[in-house]
Amino acid sequence: MKFIVDNWMLITIALISGALLLGPVLKGAASSGLDPAGVVQLINREKAVVIDVCEPGEHAAGHIVGAKNIPLAQLESKLAGTVKNKATPVILVCQSGTRSNRAVAIAKKLGYEQAQSLAGGIGAWKSANLPIEKG
Repeated sequence: MKFIVDNWMLITIALISGALLLGPVLKGAASSGLDPAGVVQLINREKAVVIDVCEPGEHAAGHIVGAKNIPLAQLESKLAGTVKNKATPVILVCQSGTRSNRAVAIAKKLGYEQAQSLAGGIGAWKSANLPIEKG
């Protein structure tokens, strides 16, 4: 007990630095979605299908090359017709990543266990200077 009282400042610094080191690990576990580089790897290596859950107007304004548009409201009824093999990796994308996170929950409920979201959405894709298709 005398050690703790005599060295309270060192113990406090050790606890704070431990918490600061643990913070990014916990944040990484809590964050959802792939970064743009991870999406590119899934597309190239595992033939992942990209589903844009934006509304048709947003999709026409700019989307990932080859992305199929299924608005979030129609995802539950149309995903099975678009991606027949439930073992295929599915990447769900929207403008900011919010709708695509909800879309991942819907896809997993439908049996698409490899469904993932693009963290940051199309904005993150553009920031990584990756190609966008319009129309």
